[in-house]
Amino acid sequence: MSRDWFGFMTIPLVVTISLVAAVSAGYRLNTTPSLPLGLYRETKEPVRRGMFATFCLEDTAFIRLAKERGYLGEGPCPGGIKPLGKEIFGLPSDEICLNDGLITVNGKTIALTKAKATDSHGRAMPIPQLKSGVIPKGYALLLSPRHAGGFDSRYFGLVRLSSLHPVRPVCTW
Repeated sequence: MSRDWFGFMTIPLVVTISLVAAVSAGYRLNTTPSLPLGLYRETKEPVRRGMFATFCLEDTAFIRLAKERGYLGEGPCPGGIKPLGKEIFGLPSDEICLNDGLITVNGKTIALTKAKATDSHGRAMPIPQLKSGVIPKGYALLLSPRHAGGFDSRYFGLVRLSSLHPVRPVCTW
């Protein structure tokens, strides 16, 4: 019986140690529709439009909202939540326009970016913080255009470039 107990306790321990090692080596597992599902690795590449990035929410109201509603699990970011993973759609000097609620960047409309009034559980969403205009120096627009209900820049606004961690897909499905 003690041998079974040892095996039962060893598996979770090995999994936990493996996950901690993977995260410290720059690997991230995405299990949300914000990005293609799969394994990603942090890169040292310069940030550019079209790449994926992870970042922590910085606004305390949005951190609280994400935590209370379970949008993000437990993690290392302020408030004890996980980082978000999104695609970079706009960089400094790009022009953002809101046309019938959809986001347009430099004249190109991004599908599925209309802010929703309620989330998937019928709870009221916050007033979108994103405004039409030119993206200022030091900021980026991050969206999840594969998911109409994405929690992204359409709600919490632009994200500081210095807070972004570019990631590349290792294996997605």
